[in-house]
Amino acid sequence: MEETIEVVYEKGVFKPLEPVEIPEGTKIPITLTKSDKLKGYRGILGKADEKLLKEFELEANDIY
Repeated sequence: MEETIEVVYEKGVFKPLEPVEIPEGTKIPITLTKSDKLKGYRGILGKADEKLLKEFELEANDIY
């Protein structure tokens, strides 16, 4: 079975943001990919500075 879920990393632990159906204590491989939450919004309000967008992305990652 292969499934992609979103998790948050807090205090050294990956926590799923939705229920998962695996037995407690099961070891599974995890592949990490970087999220680009602002990618879909780039260009909506015209041109923006890449550095400023990265700052917004870092802030968004801290909030969510």
